[in-house]
Amino acid sequence: MKVENMISNRGNTVANQFIIHVENGNLFQSYYSIIAFITFDGQVFLNEDKWDYSRTTGKYRNNFLGEEKKETEQKIKDGRYKLISEEEIEAIC
Repeated sequence: MKVENMISNRGNTVANQFIIHVENGNLFQSYYSIIAFITFDGQVFLNEDKWDYSRTTGKYRNNFLGEEKKETEQKIKDGRYKLISEEEIEAIC
């Protein structure tokens, strides 16, 4: 496992926003909550309670996923992204 701070648009490390590299993918963690998990085969899982928690979380979630919120919402709606609990995300990591 490797943990790194996310980087701002200005190239600075961002406190409390992390990418965690695990055996089968990458996690985005904001403060103490896992927000998203992308498996190496492209599956995306979002924390059903916190994926859209705040403006800051949303900004770095968008950065992590490489898209805007509108795209994320459409992918949730059409089933490409799955909303699950944080415990379920931890279990599949």
